[in-house]
Amino acid sequence: MNIYDELLWRGLVADCTDPDALRHQLDDHRVTVYCGFDPTSDSIHVGILLPLMVLRRFQNAGHIPIAVAGGATGSVGDPSGKSTERSLLTAEQIAANVASVLPQLARFLDFQIVPNTARLVDNADWTRSISFIDFLRDIGKHFTVNQMIAKESVRARMEDRETGISFTEFSYMLLQAHDFYVLARDQGCELQVGGSDQWGNITLGIDLVRKKLARTAYGLTFPLITKADGTKFGKTESGTVWLDPRKTSPYRFYQFWVNSADADVIRYLKYFTFLEREEIEAWEARHLADPGQRAAHRELARIVTDLVHGPRATEEAIRASEILFGGGLLDDLSEGTFNEVVGEVPTRPVDHLKFSGPGLGILELFVESGLSPSKGQARKDLEGGGLYLNNHRLTDTQRLVSTADLLYGRHLLLRKGKRNYVVVTAG
Repeated sequence: MNIYDELLWRGLVADCTDPDALRHQLDDHRVTVYCGFDPTSDSIHVGILLPLMVLRRFQNAGHIPIAVAGGATGSVGDPSGKSTERSLLTAEQIAANVASVLPQLARFLDFQIVPNTARLVDNADWTRSISFIDFLRDIGKHFTVNQMIAKESVRARMEDRETGISFTEFSYMLLQAHDFYVLARDQGCELQVGGSDQWGNITLGIDLVRKKLARTAYGLTFPLITKADGTKFGKTESGTVWLDPRKTSPYRFYQFWVNSADADVIRYLKYFTFLEREEIEAWEARHLADPGQRAAHRELARIVTDLVHGPRATEEAIRASEILFGGGLLDDLSEGTFNEVVGEVPTRPVDHLKFSGPGLGILELFVESGLSPSKGQARKDLEGGGLYLNNHRLTDTQRLVSTADLLYGRHLLLRKGKRNYVVVTAG
């Protein structure tokens, strides 16, 4: 399948400057394609995952991807999709963000494959040496103010009398257009891709390439992702979902995808995995037959977590989920992952001294944890096979819990029935 037709099937084409011409170009030539990523933070969030996946799809189809870190554009701030002006970052913040983001960008592209080796660049490298006067003379003269204010990202802000748009943000599109021109001139880049909010910026770059190089260039945008309920993709109650495991743990990252709405999961399999059409259609059939099984959700979460964090982290995230939702065993589970489990369930402190010597009676422990109202009820629950210690079913009402049972020297995971958990922490 032509990469353009594949993107169409996956629902990843919002606008394209000349679909037929681009399709033929992609069929007949190895096309160089770029997408820019402004370093507004020290990590990429899941909202940026889609353009990275699109770049990799182009590479898988034999084309050459360029990921552009916006060391220059990030210092200005893109007004697209923003109702107010971004806070400007210092040069030091931008440099630190670029250094953090570059390895994340590199994770999605292949820098070894020949001949369509991926490229990773920073637009500050070709922007910092240009004087303001030279930029106005060589770039600014090719555009009219009328043309610039016609762009949706600018017009929407100009219509807001309270916020308006600063000259700084107004100039952003010229910097992005300049990027396309430089990449076309120096690296033969023919195509820029981005979210649909980038359409105005992309078409300006196409104009600049035509005027300065007398070449044809193309632009393609994909839809901005929203959830089925209309809320913003990549946001949870606890905040933004990041790719950096220090900001969003692999377990919470996995849970984000597992908790995708039924109406979104097949769309996300198309967007965020490299599964073939037949595979996705099989998952869709299985999902429609039994949505409650959530098999497609788990497959989505497994694939994306594996892509971002690697197989080992994915395995731990799955095991942590099984501990809470399937009673999985805790053998060899890392303390960091277990702490993620702790964050999902109630915790109760118990004096560490109670576990010294022979230890604390199991019935008393369940009472102290709050899972049982009395020793009598705890006994009945245990004899009925409904009480668990560290996800092992209890059978002995005389069982004593000692320091030897403490996980990582301080925790106990208690369960009553299938879903009632408490973590007891010895302190």
